[in-house]
Amino acid sequence: MKQRILVVEDDPSILTGLVDLLSAEGFIVLQATDGLSALARWSEDTPDAVLLDIMIPEKSGYDVCREIRRSDSRTPIIMLTAKSEEVDTVVGLELGADDYVVKPFGANELLARIRAVLRRGRGRSGEPRDERPLEFGNVTVDPRTLRGTRNGETFDVSQREIALLRLFISREGEALDRDTLLDEVWGVRYEGTTRTLDQHVAQLRKKIEDDPAHPRHITTVHGTGYRFTAHP
Repeated sequence: MKQRILVVEDDPSILTGLVDLLSAEGFIVLQATDGLSALARWSEDTPDAVLLDIMIPEKSGYDVCREIRRSDSRTPIIMLTAKSEEVDTVVGLELGADDYVVKPFGANELLARIRAVLRRGRGRSGEPRDERPLEFGNVTVDPRTLRGTRNGETFDVSQREIALLRLFISREGEALDRDTLLDEVWGVRYEGTTRTLDQHVAQLRKKIEDDPAHPRHITTVHGTGYRFTAHP
């Protein structure tokens, strides 16, 4: 069965290019040019993934992402942005986006990211999702509700953050290089992805660390990647 991609973009030339690219790759492409119509298409057509421009009329991409995540934690969302400032990408990740692509982007890069989020959404080898709570230190994370607690305070987590935590916990104490983390969690290696990884780790630290500036669970291994310790 062909997978359905909702493309939300108000620039006609970019929209046409995306539709042609994705259609040629065998996807069914749904289109929207503003935030309100994007939410309507998402609600009516239940796409397998959303390609979402940030700067769109009616409701911004941030608002659309926020509203989708209120009731749908699993549909992958990739943000499209013409800006490269870190604040824009961080906001998108905080709202629950799975990835972001900065314009102008190459066709191969975009397709790789789309396939990666779709593959991760299905799970590896068709295996059922592991919904057992993740527990370490003073932190508990529930994959079923996408919520966690630390010292009695509640926070939200994304599917990507849960995937990161699962990998870290399964390989506690190891110095995991960035390529390993990207391959296991994102499912694809490509230039520029390390920044996405580092920003996800930074957001995760804000939620699980008592002092994110001096992390104890997820520490940086300089020149390599990260190491996880459950009980520092």
